[in-house]
Amino acid sequence: MNQNQARLAVLIDADNSQPSIIAGLLDEIAGHGIASVKRIYGDWTDTKLKGWKNVLLEHGLHPMQQFAYTTGKNATDSAMIIDAMDLLYTKNFDGFCIVSSDSDFTRLASRIRESGVKVLGFGEQKTPKSFIGACDKFIYTENLRRTPTAEIVTTHKIKHDEKALLALVRNAVEDTTNEAGWSYMGAIGQNLINKSPEFDPRSYGYKKLIDLIEGLGVFELKYSDPLSGSQSIHVRLRRNKRSYEK
Repeated sequence: MNQNQARLAVLIDADNSQPSIIAGLLDEIAGHGIASVKRIYGDWTDTKLKGWKNVLLEHGLHPMQQFAYTTGKNATDSAMIIDAMDLLYTKNFDGFCIVSSDSDFTRLASRIRESGVKVLGFGEQKTPKSFIGACDKFIYTENLRRTPTAEIVTTHKIKHDEKALLALVRNAVEDTTNEAGWSYMGAIGQNLINKSPEFDPRSYGYKKLIDLIEGLGVFELKYSDPLSGSQSIHVRLRRNKRSYEK
Protein backbone atom coordinates (compact mmCIF):
# COMPACT_ATOMS: atom_id res chain seq x y z
CA MET A 1 0.00 0.00 0.00
CA ASN A 2 1.25 3.45 -0.93
CA GLN A 3 1.66 5.29 2.36
CA ASN A 4 1.53 8.62 0.53
CA GLN A 5 -2.08 8.18 -0.53
CA ALA A 6 -4.63 10.37 1.21
CA ARG A 7 -6.67 8.69 3.95
CA LEU A 8 -10.35 9.44 3.42
CA ALA A 9 -13.46 9.07 5.59
CA VAL A 10 -16.52 8.28 3.46
CA LEU A 11 -19.86 9.18 5.06
CA ILE A 12 -23.03 8.38 3.10
CA ASP A 13 -26.51 9.70 3.81
CA ALA A 14 -28.66 6.75 2.69
CA ASP A 15 -31.82 8.86 2.90
CA ASN A 16 -30.52 11.29 0.27
CA SER A 17 -28.47 8.99 -1.99
CA GLN A 18 -29.21 6.19 -4.43
CA PRO A 19 -27.63 2.69 -4.31
CA SER A 20 -27.15 2.79 -8.08
CA ILE A 21 -24.27 5.24 -7.64
CA ILE A 22 -22.15 3.14 -5.30
CA ALA A 23 -19.80 1.48 -7.81
CA GLY A 24 -19.09 4.76 -9.60
CA LEU A 25 -18.83 6.60 -6.29
CA LEU A 26 -16.16 4.31 -4.85
CA ASP A 27 -14.25 4.33 -8.15
CA GLU A 28 -14.26 8.13 -8.08
CA ILE A 29 -13.11 8.21 -4.46
CA ALA A 30 -10.31 5.75 -5.23
CA GLY A 31 -8.87 8.38 -7.56
CA HIS A 32 -8.46 10.74 -4.59
CA GLY A 33 -7.10 8.33 -1.98
CA ILE A 34 -7.87 5.35 0.24
CA ALA A 35 -11.32 5.02 1.77
CA SER A 36 -10.15 4.13 5.28
CA VAL A 37 -13.66 4.52 6.70
CA LYS A 38 -16.86 3.74 4.77
CA ARG A 39 -20.01 4.40 6.79
CA ILE A 40 -23.57 4.71 5.58
CA TYR A 41 -26.32 6.19 7.78
CA GLY A 42 -30.04 5.57 7.94
CA ASP A 43 -32.90 3.84 9.69
CA TRP A 44 -32.37 0.31 8.42
CA THR A 45 -35.76 -0.78 9.74
CA ASP A 46 -37.32 1.44 7.06
CA THR A 47 -38.26 -0.47 3.89
CA LYS A 48 -37.29 2.58 1.81
CA LEU A 49 -33.63 1.65 2.32
CA LYS A 50 -33.94 -1.98 1.24
CA GLY A 51 -32.15 -1.18 -2.03
CA TRP A 52 -29.04 -0.22 -0.07
CA LYS A 53 -29.03 -3.45 1.93
CA ASN A 54 -28.12 -5.44 -1.18
CA VAL A 55 -24.88 -3.51 -1.74
CA LEU A 56 -23.59 -3.04 1.81
CA LEU A 57 -21.53 -6.22 2.06
CA GLU A 58 -20.42 -6.19 -1.56
CA HIS A 59 -18.75 -2.82 -1.18
CA GLY A 60 -17.66 -3.04 2.46
CA LEU A 61 -20.00 -0.33 3.73
CA HIS A 62 -20.55 -0.17 7.49
CA PRO A 63 -24.26 0.53 8.16
CA MET A 64 -24.89 2.94 11.02
CA GLN A 65 -28.35 2.54 12.53
CA GLN A 66 -30.21 5.69 13.45
CA PHE A 67 -33.86 5.40 14.38
CA ALA A 68 -36.24 8.15 13.31
CA TYR A 69 -37.50 9.01 16.78
CA THR A 70 -39.53 12.04 15.73
CA THR A 71 -41.49 12.65 12.55
CA GLY A 72 -40.08 15.53 10.52
CA LYS A 73 -36.67 15.48 12.22
CA ASN A 74 -33.69 14.04 10.34
CA ALA A 75 -31.81 12.01 12.94
CA THR A 76 -29.54 10.60 10.22
CA ASP A 77 -28.01 14.03 9.56
CA SER A 78 -27.26 14.55 13.25
CA ALA A 79 -25.59 11.16 13.55
CA MET A 80 -23.41 11.82 10.50
CA ILE A 81 -22.36 15.23 11.78
CA ILE A 82 -21.45 13.90 15.23
CA ASP A 83 -19.43 11.02 13.76
CA ALA A 84 -17.70 13.34 11.30
CA MET A 85 -16.55 15.63 14.09
CA ASP A 86 -15.34 12.66 16.15
CA LEU A 87 -13.33 11.41 13.18
CA LEU A 88 -12.00 14.90 12.50
CA TYR A 89 -10.67 15.21 16.05
CA THR A 90 -8.63 12.00 15.64
CA LYS A 91 -6.54 13.82 13.00
CA ASN A 92 -6.17 10.51 11.17
CA PHE A 93 -7.74 11.68 7.92
CA ASP A 94 -6.60 13.84 5.02
CA GLY A 95 -10.09 14.29 3.64
CA PHE A 96 -13.79 13.63 4.06
CA CYS A 97 -16.24 12.46 1.39
CA ILE A 98 -19.77 13.55 2.27
CA VAL A 99 -22.41 11.87 0.11
CA SER A 100 -25.75 13.67 0.30
CA SER A 101 -27.92 16.19 -1.54
CA ASP A 102 -28.97 17.81 1.74
CA SER A 103 -28.00 21.39 2.61
CA ASP A 104 -27.83 20.43 6.30
CA PHE A 105 -24.20 19.42 5.75
CA THR A 106 -23.11 22.88 4.65
CA ARG A 107 -21.78 23.93 8.05
CA LEU A 108 -20.11 20.56 8.57
CA ALA A 109 -18.20 20.89 5.30
CA SER A 110 -17.13 24.42 6.22
CA ARG A 111 -16.01 23.33 9.68
CA ILE A 112 -13.89 20.48 8.32
CA ARG A 113 -12.21 22.79 5.81
CA GLU A 114 -11.50 25.29 8.57
CA SER A 115 -9.37 22.55 10.15
CA GLY A 116 -7.30 22.30 6.97
CA VAL A 117 -8.87 19.02 5.86
CA LYS A 118 -10.17 18.56 2.32
CA VAL A 119 -13.89 17.97 1.69
CA LEU A 120 -15.26 16.19 -1.36
CA GLY A 121 -19.01 16.43 -1.77
CA PHE A 122 -21.19 14.06 -3.78
CA GLY A 123 -24.84 14.70 -4.53
CA GLU A 124 -27.51 15.09 -7.18
CA GLN A 125 -27.84 18.19 -9.34
CA LYS A 126 -30.65 19.38 -7.08
CA THR A 127 -28.11 19.85 -4.26
CA PRO A 128 -28.31 23.42 -2.85
CA LYS A 129 -25.49 25.75 -3.86
CA SER A 130 -24.70 26.39 -0.21
CA PHE A 131 -23.47 22.83 0.30
CA ILE A 132 -21.70 22.73 -3.06
CA GLY A 133 -19.82 25.94 -2.31
CA ALA A 134 -18.74 24.68 1.12
CA CYS A 135 -16.80 21.78 -0.45
CA ASP A 136 -13.35 21.84 -2.03
CA LYS A 137 -14.78 19.84 -4.91
CA PHE A 138 -18.31 18.64 -5.61
CA ILE A 139 -19.19 15.77 -7.95
CA TYR A 140 -22.70 15.29 -9.27
CA THR A 141 -23.75 11.69 -8.76
CA GLU A 142 -25.54 11.69 -12.11
CA ASN A 143 -22.06 11.66 -13.64
CA LEU A 144 -21.17 8.52 -11.70
CA ARG A 145 -23.90 6.38 -13.24
CA ARG A 146 -24.14 7.88 -16.68
CA THR A 147 -25.05 5.57 -19.54
CA PRO A 148 -23.76 6.02 -23.12
CA THR A 149 -27.23 7.24 -24.16
CA ALA A 150 -27.27 9.84 -21.39
CA GLU A 151 -23.81 11.04 -22.42
CA ILE A 152 -25.04 11.75 -25.93
CA VAL A 153 -28.00 13.73 -24.59
CA THR A 154 -25.77 15.64 -22.17
CA THR A 155 -23.49 16.89 -24.98
CA HIS A 156 -26.31 19.21 -26.02
CA LYS A 157 -25.83 21.04 -22.74
CA ILE A 158 -22.53 22.44 -24.01
CA LYS A 159 -24.45 24.35 -26.69
CA HIS A 160 -27.09 25.57 -24.26
CA ASP A 161 -24.51 26.85 -21.77
CA GLU A 162 -21.77 27.65 -24.28
CA LYS A 163 -21.37 31.33 -23.46
CA ALA A 164 -21.08 30.76 -19.70
CA LEU A 165 -18.81 27.73 -20.16
CA LEU A 166 -16.52 29.56 -22.59
CA ALA A 167 -16.23 32.48 -20.20
CA LEU A 168 -15.44 30.19 -17.26
CA VAL A 169 -12.72 28.27 -19.11
CA ARG A 170 -11.33 31.38 -20.77
CA ASN A 171 -10.95 33.13 -17.41
CA ALA A 172 -9.23 30.06 -15.96
CA VAL A 173 -6.79 30.03 -18.86
CA GLU A 174 -6.09 33.75 -18.57
CA ASP A 175 -5.65 33.55 -14.79
CA THR A 176 -2.97 30.87 -15.12
CA THR A 177 -1.10 32.16 -18.17
CA ASN A 178 2.69 32.24 -17.84
CA GLU A 179 5.11 34.76 -19.32
CA ALA A 180 5.26 32.79 -22.57
CA GLY A 181 1.49 33.10 -22.97
CA TRP A 182 0.62 29.49 -22.18
CA SER A 183 -1.36 27.94 -19.33
CA TYR A 184 -0.57 24.55 -17.80
CA MET A 185 -3.51 22.14 -18.01
CA GLY A 186 -3.19 21.11 -14.37
CA ALA A 187 -3.30 24.74 -13.24
CA ILE A 188 -6.38 25.39 -15.37
CA GLY A 189 -8.18 22.45 -13.80
CA GLN A 190 -7.37 23.60 -10.27
CA ASN A 191 -8.45 27.16 -11.06
CA LEU A 192 -11.80 25.91 -12.38
CA ILE A 193 -12.41 23.88 -9.22
CA ASN A 194 -11.44 26.82 -7.01
CA LYS A 195 -14.00 29.03 -8.75
CA SER A 196 -16.70 26.41 -9.25
CA PRO A 197 -16.41 23.33 -6.99
CA GLU A 198 -19.04 21.49 -9.02
CA PHE A 199 -17.23 21.93 -12.36
CA ASP A 200 -16.90 18.56 -14.07
CA PRO A 201 -16.27 17.87 -17.79
CA ARG A 202 -18.64 14.91 -17.51
CA SER A 203 -21.52 17.32 -16.95
CA TYR A 204 -20.97 18.43 -20.55
CA GLY A 205 -20.51 14.96 -22.02
CA TYR A 206 -16.69 14.82 -21.84
CA LYS A 207 -14.65 12.38 -19.78
CA LYS A 208 -11.65 14.67 -19.30
CA LEU A 209 -10.90 18.39 -19.18
CA ILE A 210 -8.64 18.17 -22.22
CA ASP A 211 -11.51 16.70 -24.25
CA LEU A 212 -13.81 19.54 -23.24
CA ILE A 213 -11.22 22.21 -24.07
CA GLU A 214 -10.63 20.67 -27.48
CA GLY A 215 -14.40 20.45 -28.01
CA LEU A 216 -14.83 24.18 -27.42
CA GLY A 217 -12.75 24.78 -30.54
CA VAL A 218 -11.23 28.12 -29.51
CA PHE A 219 -8.09 26.96 -27.73
CA GLU A 220 -4.70 25.88 -28.98
CA LEU A 221 -2.94 22.98 -27.24
CA LYS A 222 0.77 22.29 -27.01
CA TYR A 223 2.19 18.96 -25.88
CA SER A 224 5.66 18.73 -24.39
CA ASP A 225 8.18 16.30 -25.80
CA PRO A 226 7.72 12.98 -23.94
CA LEU A 227 11.44 12.30 -24.47
CA SER A 228 12.24 15.20 -22.16
CA GLY A 229 11.29 13.07 -19.16
CA SER A 230 7.92 14.59 -18.31
CA GLN A 231 4.93 15.15 -20.53
CA SER A 232 2.68 18.15 -19.98
CA ILE A 233 -0.09 19.95 -21.84
CA HIS A 234 -0.35 23.71 -22.21
CA VAL A 235 -3.26 25.78 -23.48
CA ARG A 236 -3.81 29.24 -24.92
CA LEU A 237 -6.53 31.08 -26.83
CA ARG A 238 -6.26 30.95 -30.59
CA ARG A 239 -5.55 34.27 -32.23
CA ASN A 240 -8.45 33.99 -34.67
CA LYS A 241 -11.02 32.85 -32.11
CA ARG A 242 -14.73 33.44 -32.41
CA SER A 243 -16.27 36.19 -30.38
CA TYR A 244 -17.46 35.40 -26.86
CA GLU A 245 -20.04 38.14 -27.02
CA LYS A 246 -22.25 36.50 -29.63
